[in-house]
Amino acid sequence: MASSSYSTEQPWYVALLGLAEHFRTSNPPNIRLCIHCLQSIFNLNPPPHIEARTHLQLGNILLSYAKNTDIARSHLEKAWTISSSIPHIDDVRFESASVLAQIYTEKQNQPQHAKPILLKGIELSQQAPYWHCRLLFQLAQLHTSEKDWNAAMSIMGMGADYALSVRSEYTRLLFMLSRGMVSGMALFANHLNLFLKTKNNFKEYLKVFFLVLQVCHYLMAGQVKSVKPVLKQLQQSIQTIAHNHSDDEPVVSNAAEMFQWLPKEHMCILVYLVTVMHSMQAGYMDKAQKYTDKALMQIEKLKFMDNNPLLSSFQLMLLEHIIMCRLIMGNKSSAIQEIFQACHVCQQQPRLFTTHGSQIHTLIGLYAMSMNCMEAAEAQFKTALKMTDGVDLINFIQLNLAIIYLRTSRQNELLGMLDAINPETIPTGSHTLKAASYYVKGLQFFFQANFSDAKRCLRETLKMANAEDLNRLISCSFVLLGHIFLSLGNAQEAMNLVTPAMQLAGKIPDVHVQLWASSLLKDLYRQCGDSVNEAEGYRMHTSFSQALLKDHFQSSQMSEHQIIQWTDGPCPFHLSSSSSNAML
Repeated sequence: MASSSYSTEQPWYVALLGLAEHFRTSNPPNIRLCIHCLQSIFNLNPPPHIEARTHLQLGNILLSYAKNTDIARSHLEKAWTISSSIPHIDDVRFESASVLAQIYTEKQNQPQHAKPILLKGIELSQQAPYWHCRLLFQLAQLHTSEKDWNAAMSIMGMGADYALSVRSEYTRLLFMLSRGMVSGMALFANHLNLFLKTKNNFKEYLKVFFLVLQVCHYLMAGQVKSVKPVLKQLQQSIQTIAHNHSDDEPVVSNAAEMFQWLPKEHMCILVYLVTVMHSMQAGYMDKAQKYTDKALMQIEKLKFMDNNPLLSSFQLMLLEHIIMCRLIMGNKSSAIQEIFQACHVCQQQPRLFTTHGSQIHTLIGLYAMSMNCMEAAEAQFKTALKMTDGVDLINFIQLNLAIIYLRTSRQNELLGMLDAINPETIPTGSHTLKAASYYVKGLQFFFQANFSDAKRCLRETLKMANAEDLNRLISCSFVLLGHIFLSLGNAQEAMNLVTPAMQLAGKIPDVHVQLWASSLLKDLYRQCGDSVNEAEGYRMHTSFSQALLKDHFQSSQMSEHQIIQWTDGPCPFHLSSSSSNAML
């Protein structure tokens, strides 16, 4: 907080500032006395530039240490108002604008108050390249969070033009990549050659940004196999950056380049996250679990030092993926506890429940399905549908609703949504979701005993799933086809399908497919007169069945289980027996 720039100030100011810094950096810090010293400055009738700077310092300290948002905001508003009318204190003026806008957006959910401050800051900062670019990024991010894509792209276009005018190729590319993140691959792919030719010191950082966008584009399209080379490149790039010590960071001479798109530590977590997303889609649950554990451990360490809202977003997305892993692996009791952890993360950052509430209700719906609580699952999915306008999430929910209606023989409800789940017309660009819709359609025909059309749909699922290594869909399709051939009396063909389904399900591991496949295998071996393998099939089926029943009973007895009834109002945290131990 103290600086040589204060050497020309009044001795009383320098003394009080030094004393405040002493209390702030004590071990442990004495924030109460630090604040007291800074407040004393106002009693000495300071000149406006000192008054503004002191309000900024108090605002930052209250925000960081006391968590008192309202008083912090009041000080920052005063810093912004005073500094806006005084020349030559750009750092106070623009920092107060940035932090104040951040409070309105992230802490108080009042973006309408943040926009005029950012716009005024951008207008005044034309001669301050660092702050001008930072405020442009901040305003673009605000528009993006409101899904005002055109406004966000317009702001980032302004940023790219400004970066060009101040001769910062790095920042120009950063704006271009950010614009591409909003508009899709088509736009920033056009700038790939420009990106590859840059000689900027931060090229490796830009490369990670570019590769993350590519990986996310492939994953959103469900192209799990196609993304592998790009994901490998990304992992190699982050290794290069991670092993680069801070002393080796490139020297920045242009003020417009005095920031990165993400700190190095956050980039490492982001790469873990996209690796988890890839592992989930590909059906490698153990791998997804391993990288989730590593990422969550890293987040916990970083949150201890700096509770950046972005870390909470990463944490929530990781929890969403690991919950799905638990459900696939038959560990429902862990899944329901982690659902509460996800709710606790949203409680810390209320804005996250606005953006992720539909995902949380979807996860509760999947949990309820796994517990055979179909009525509760349906209510959760319908709640999630009301909260989202994401096309792929809507499609995913509708496919699961269709499975509920199939399992509960509710033909009228199913007929009402046939168009929404029709693989020929489903409104998605995701290869995975389209393949899944063929599977659900095949399941529908199976329940109708229309085995010919069921086989046709499942073969289409297998064709699409094999093309992109979608292992869960492959194993599910194999076992359902095996069931069909068993029903048709073709034991050999059924065996040829159920055996690889069992092996693949074991690698995932998907305990529900293993239970289904082991049930079919014991019947097949009995038909073949193979008593030894029949006994082994019976043993495996009993083992999987008992493990699932044990976990089912354990989950049903937990107080957390009652969250399946929550469809409105605040999260019922009182149900969580381990809320005090939640991963915050």
